[in-house]
Amino acid sequence: MQSSGGILRQPMSVWATAFAAVVAFMGIGLVDPILPSIAQGLKATPSQVSLLFTSYFLVTAVAMLITGWVSSRIGGKRTLLAGLALVIVFAALAGTSTSVAELVGFRAGWGLGNALFVATALAVIVGAASGGAESAIILYEAALGLGISMGPLVGALLGDWNWRAPFFGTAALMAAGFVLIVTLLKTTRKPDVKTRLSAPIRALAHGGLSTTAFTALFYNFAFFTVLAFTPFILHMSAYGIGAVFFGWGVCVALASVFGAPPLQRRIGSVNVLHLALALLAVFQIGIALSGHVGIIVFTVLSGIPIGLNNTVFTEAAMEVSDSPRPVASAGYNFVRWMGGALAPFIATKLGEEIGVVVPYALGAACCVVGMAILYVRRHHLRVLSRVDADHMPRGAEAMPAQ
Repeated sequence: MQSSGGILRQPMSVWATAFAAVVAFMGIGLVDPILPSIAQGLKATPSQVSLLFTSYFLVTAVAMLITGWVSSRIGGKRTLLAGLALVIVFAALAGTSTSVAELVGFRAGWGLGNALFVATALAVIVGAASGGAESAIILYEAALGLGISMGPLVGALLGDWNWRAPFFGTAALMAAGFVLIVTLLKTTRKPDVKTRLSAPIRALAHGGLSTTAFTALFYNFAFFTVLAFTPFILHMSAYGIGAVFFGWGVCVALASVFGAPPLQRRIGSVNVLHLALALLAVFQIGIALSGHVGIIVFTVLSGIPIGLNNTVFTEAAMEVSDSPRPVASAGYNFVRWMGGALAPFIATKLGEEIGVVVPYALGAACCVVGMAILYVRRHHLRVLSRVDADHMPRGAEAMPAQ
């Protein structure tokens, strides 16, 4: 594995793409602190407001199927810029919304831009970064963690003034990212072979990739139960919710960058996934059964298994099959983001209709289902043991996958 110094020595084009990725991932947690304010300002129920996540991730998931087709025809740089332009336009339009329906619709358009940018950004960073794919993926996950942690903070700071301000703020930051990529990223060469529209679906026929993707679907359901429903049970101001999820996001970032790689070398990728899913299930039950202080503590701590999972799942999706990385990433993200689309509305509706314990119990059950998939289909993931072995220091051996 590269040293941190090696990871940090990257071309400016990589840093420009990483900055834009940070802002793109800010959009995930940006609305968290202002969900109660949006509900109040637009006279909507929590489950109606949760559709902001559902429309965003549903469109993101489906659009993942066309990202490779688009980028193989117009090139990576133009695809990044197209995605950024869509995010700028729809984030700004979201700030002008006069109803929940309008806001949900604009978030859907935002999701399309996000899919084009995020899927291509990973491939661009992997292609341009020094130190190989492992360093590039760690950089990408660092951008994800930083963006997720900064999103609630920015949302709280701007949202305290007006719930519309975070959307305009995101549009402005994305515009800065657009300029950086225009000026610093060289035009990427189009691949010799154009990607077929059916390629991501065909890639999922691979046992290892489908195992990784469907395990990640259940993991993402649990992940977004925490992210989308918890703001409504914290009963705090925008600043309070923003602070809680900033702490959560810091845990995501630290676990992604500093926790996952050494754990993978020590116990193996599949065992890290088992450990992280088990921890996330425990922390969800902790949120469900705790008082106010316990909800805060377990919410922040849930960032640790989420950070571990994010890095390991991303690496597994890129390495487990013989499909080109952009194609494997598109198929994997299509399936896993469905969990992000389903969880916010289902969890919030269950919380409204039955009780606050139920969404977290369902999230914990999804973690257990994910662990069961990993165990039953473990023979499809044997290649990950060889990948882990390549990253281990001489003389060390990873524990065998369960």
